[in-house]
Amino acid sequence: MATQVILLERVESLGQMGDVVAVRPGYARNYLLPQKKALRASKENIAYFEAQKKVLAAENDKRRVAAEKTAKKLEGVKAPLIRQASEAGQLFGSVTSRDIAEQVSNASGEKVERSMVQMNQNFKSVGLFNVDIVLHPEVKISVVINIARSVEEAEIQAKTGKALIAEDSRKKQAAAEEPSEEEALAAVLEEDALEATREREAAESAEESEDAAELAAKSKARAERKKARKADEPEAGEAEENTEE
Repeated sequence: MATQVILLERVESLGQMGDVVAVRPGYARNYLLPQKKALRASKENIAYFEAQKKVLAAENDKRRVAAEKTAKKLEGVKAPLIRQASEAGQLFGSVTSRDIAEQVSNASGEKVERSMVQMNQNFKSVGLFNVDIVLHPEVKISVVINIARSVEEAEIQAKTGKALIAEDSRKKQAAAEEPSEEEALAAVLEEDALEATREREAAESAEESEDAAELAAKSKARAERKKARKADEPEAGEAEENTEE
């Protein structure tokens, strides 16, 4: 069964200050109420809110203005986080909201609480990543965390704006795809050998054709001679008969 609460400040995806909304009991019990972002929507609490509405709105405005000033100081921040990682850039450990809050605080000189860090993903590799810092319900700023394997790598990534491991991977891939001098020479020699083989086979084929033609001519000549001899044989027989007579 949903729990009715009255919001004491703007809550993203729920509503604005003063809205009465229905939420899951666990969400109200574990987050909204302990964080003082809402009150149970009882008659007493609604009456209290109405009586303190102007005071609450003024306090909210004061916090918002302070958050906006802090946001300007966080603009362009690239917070380095040095982590152990494999050659392929996969992290051996995790990156938590506490880690991010500490490094953003160190890089900016402004106090950032872990509760302000909006973790929308798990970081599993080195590189540059955008992370939202919610300074106030109405003020959110995006900073960059620079995850690297060393301070030197972090500095290079900060200057180039690219993940160093991704650049290295592209270079290695290009080098792997490009043939070495030995491979190129071997390819040329192989092509030359193939061409020489083709020429030799063509010559042998031509010689075979010539031999076959010569053999056919010889066979034809023999056949003609044989035919001629056969044609002469009857004449020889007739000559013998005339001699006997």
